[in-house]
Amino acid sequence: MIVPKRHSFDFDQLHHEELEDLFFLLKTSIHVLKKTLKPHGFNIGINIGVVGGAGEKHIHFHIVPRWTGDTNFMPVLGETKIIPEYLEKTYQQLHSAFGDLSPLEKGQKGGRKK
Repeated sequence: MIVPKRHSFDFDQLHHEELEDLFFLLKTSIHVLKKTLKPHGFNIGINIGVVGGAGEKHIHFHIVPRWTGDTNFMPVLGETKIIPEYLEKTYQQLHSAFGDLSPLEKGQKGGRKK
């Protein structure tokens, strides 16, 4: 899940730089997921506001890795649990992969224009 740093419940309220940051993190997250979990594709969703599925007045993005033959996107969000490995193992893999990113991949120290 990706959430803007500044609490916002309207996409129109996000500043250009905030949108750049969100999409940079989305791109980086997809890179890490491809490297670690090797999915065949992704579903990416944006929830905006309570009625839009955010649970409260905010915006967040979901990145759902997909594999050929897995369950579809909506049951995954609808609390259906199909987990091929323990979440702790997945967490450790992703944590390590994000930690191993170069400064350029992290968008730090001159790696990304501000």
